[in-house]
Amino acid sequence: MGDKVLKVLKENTMLIVLVAVVLFFNFTTKGMMLQPSQFNALITQNAYVYVLATGMLMCMLTGGNIDLSCGSFVCLVGVIGAKVMVEKQMPVIVGVLVMLIVGVIYGALLGAIIAYVNIPPWIATLAGFLALRGWGVALMNGASNISPLPVSFSTAFTGKLNDLLGGPVIGGVQYNMTSIVVGIIISIVAVFLLLKGRATKLKKGYQADSLLSVVVKCVVITAAIMLFAYKLSLAGGIPFALLWVAAIVVIYSFITSMTDFGRYFYTIGGNAEATRLSGIDTKKIMFIAYLNMAVLTVVSAFLTMGRFQAANSTAGTNYEMDAISACVVGGVSAYGGSGTVFGMIIGATLIGVINLGMSLMGIDANWQKVVKGVVLLGAVVFEILNNKKNAVK
Repeated sequence: MGDKVLKVLKENTMLIVLVAVVLFFNFTTKGMMLQPSQFNALITQNAYVYVLATGMLMCMLTGGNIDLSCGSFVCLVGVIGAKVMVEKQMPVIVGVLVMLIVGVIYGALLGAIIAYVNIPPWIATLAGFLALRGWGVALMNGASNISPLPVSFSTAFTGKLNDLLGGPVIGGVQYNMTSIVVGIIISIVAVFLLLKGRATKLKKGYQADSLLSVVVKCVVITAAIMLFAYKLSLAGGIPFALLWVAAIVVIYSFITSMTDFGRYFYTIGGNAEATRLSGIDTKKIMFIAYLNMAVLTVVSAFLTMGRFQAANSTAGTNYEMDAISACVVGGVSAYGGSGTVFGMIIGATLIGVINLGMSLMGIDANWQKVVKGVVLLGAVVFEILNNKKNAVK
C-alpha cells in the first residue's frame, strides 16, 4: 500500500506543487490569492499560455521540437487583423478569416520547410522569431498600436457569459448559476476523458497511470473545476476566454488520448525511424504539428488583442517561452514521446499562479523571471533524475 501511495505522489508531483504554491501565496497575501477577482485574472491574463502550450505540446511530442516564432507571429497576425478591421473598416468576420488564412499559410510554409526540406525546427522558427515581429512593426508605420478594435471582437474574447439561469442573491451576493452548471458539465467531461483515456491505453497495450493515480486526478480536477466555477460565479460569470481555452483543451485531450492519429505524435517522439518503417508518414505528422501550431497561435492572437483591445508592437513578447515553460513544467519530455494535455494545464496554471502571486506580493518583475527560470530548470532536472531511476529499475 505504501508503494502505491508513493507511486501516486510521484506521478502527481507537479499537481502537489501547484496546490502548495497556491496555499503559500494565499497565506503570504493574507487571503487575496483566493479572491474571486484573482481567479478571473488568472484566466484572462494567462489564456494565451494555455492555447499556445497546447500547440507546443504537439510539437514537443514529435521529438522535443519547439516553435520559437509563435510570439512574433502573434504580433504580425494581430497587426494584419487590426489593419483589416480598424483601418480598412471591414467586418469583424472578414478580419478573423484573414487572420486564420494568414495562419494557415504561415503554418503550411513552416511545416513544409521543417518536414520536407529537413531544416531543424529551432533554426526555421528562430528565423520567424527574428523576421515576423520586425515585419509586424514595419506594417504599423511608426505607430505604437492600432486601436480601438470593434467592440464585438473584443467582447467575443474578453466578455463574460451572462447568467442564463437566474442565480440567487444570498447575503447580498449575486451568484451566477450558469457558472456552477458549466463547472459540473466540464467536471463530468474531464473525468470521462481521464477514465476513457486510461482504458484506451490499456486496451492497446500502452503504458498507463495506475487506477489509484487516475482516481486521485479525477478528485483533484473536479475539486479545482468546481472551485473555479464557484469563484467565477461570484466574479460576474465565466470569461469567454475560459470557454475558448476549455474547448481547445477538451478537443486536444480527446485527440491525444483517444485517437490513433494522436498516438502518432508520441510514437514519432519515441522512435521516429521505427514509426516510419511501420508505415506512418512521419513527415506528414511533423507538417501537421507546425500547421496546427500556427492556427492556435492565431487563436492566441485573438485573445491577446481582445484583452488589450488593440494590436501593438510588443504583443506576444516572450509568449514562446511561457508556452515552452508550461509544457516542460507540466511534465512534457524535452526529448519527445511523453506528456499530456492535463500535465500541460498543470504547468501553465503553475506558471500563471507564480506570476499572479508574486505580483500581489509586489515582487519586482525581474525577480519573477528568476523564479520562473529556477522552476523550469527544476522541472527538467526532476524529469532526468526520474528517468534515470526508472532505467535502473
